[in-house]
Amino acid sequence: MTTHGSCTVIVGCQWGDEGKGKIVDVLAENVDIVARYQGGANAGHTVHVGEEEFILHQIPSGILHQGKRCLLGNGVVLDIVQLFQEYDALLARGVALEGRVGVSRRAQLLLPYHRLLDRAVEEATDTKIGTTGRGIGPAYEDKAGRRGVRVIDLANPERLAKRVAAAQERVVRRLEELGATEALATLERDMDEALALGPRLLELATDTGPEISAALRAGKKVLLEGAQGTALDLDHGTYPFVTSSNTTAAAAAIGTGIGPTSIDAVIGVVKAYTTRVGEGPLPTAFEPEMDARVRELGGEFGATTGRPRRCGWFDSVLARHAAQVNGLTGIAVTKLDVLDTLPELRVATAYRMPDGSVTESFPADTWSLSAVEPVYETLPGWQAPTTEARRLEDLPARARAYLNRLEELTGAPVQWVSVGTRRSQIIPCGAVA
Repeated sequence: MTTHGSCTVIVGCQWGDEGKGKIVDVLAENVDIVARYQGGANAGHTVHVGEEEFILHQIPSGILHQGKRCLLGNGVVLDIVQLFQEYDALLARGVALEGRVGVSRRAQLLLPYHRLLDRAVEEATDTKIGTTGRGIGPAYEDKAGRRGVRVIDLANPERLAKRVAAAQERVVRRLEELGATEALATLERDMDEALALGPRLLELATDTGPEISAALRAGKKVLLEGAQGTALDLDHGTYPFVTSSNTTAAAAAIGTGIGPTSIDAVIGVVKAYTTRVGEGPLPTAFEPEMDARVRELGGEFGATTGRPRRCGWFDSVLARHAAQVNGLTGIAVTKLDVLDTLPELRVATAYRMPDGSVTESFPADTWSLSAVEPVYETLPGWQAPTTEARRLEDLPARARAYLNRLEELTGAPVQWVSVGTRRSQIIPCGAVA
């Protein structure tokens, strides 16, 4: 008789940086496979193990648990140089990796010319997207334009040479149009460095769909993790201030090669407040003084770029939108401890639109979103430390009331609460499939 394991998706429900890596790291202890389903090296997951800090950009957070298989799915755009920098840094810190990392043969390669083009286009445009400059957009453009280079192409040198030469020719023409030809000075050297890693990458190549499906049939447990957050989804986010892929839970099936019916649960990760890095609207943004205070309390600087994040009150309009588009079965609330000293807290329950109407739905028009006025509900702060809490009952009553209100407004049960950076500071509040 065939058994069926469990498959859970971990997805961000704000503008990214919600602490997904931290949640994946904790849940990975009890699973067999962790797989990334989209994004690239523009992601940054910070995980603390004891006194050590690890910042992971492409390899899933589960790699810090010995024996777990970690996969990069076909939905990822793979920066081959950065991947092996990360891989070798983990080896140098004593993390055993033999047989534990797999990369989809169908994954697209993000090559040095993608980074050059990304930076040049962002510099030349009047409407800044706030890109990380890591080449993500151009790599996904090549994928959609059917002119990309995939991992499997590395196994065919003749085909690889033709596709790379055609791509470089297109990029050179575009950089000439943008007046950014100085960026080409190191391109040949950088391309040689990247493609020299091809044989090493092929040693990691696998078919993620069949591998994950076989694991599930064998009764094993799988976690699928995305990068960024729901509000940065290409279709459902604050377009055009979004990433170039689908970050939401439905993409987890497409980006790993399994069927959607294989997914059993979707856990959405939210901060106890809201942050955003890059350009675009943030309706619940703090006033400058509070913004600086919370940024300092929460260490709100990008793990990938170091850029300061803008901070704001919890936005339940966005959280409900995330619950709907992801089909959330539960949420994990991170950084509750950052709010410990605040005398009162505000939560946005609706938006007052520019025409005076009030909506509880997240608007499709990003341009009007920048002009909305949040409708706030004020709750009392608990003004007591939460970092030593290890059970839900250990939290101050007002902190529990705050979590209950977030649960009511989001429409998904709180299953995990984080009150610090360490593994021991994540409190389980309910069962996870």
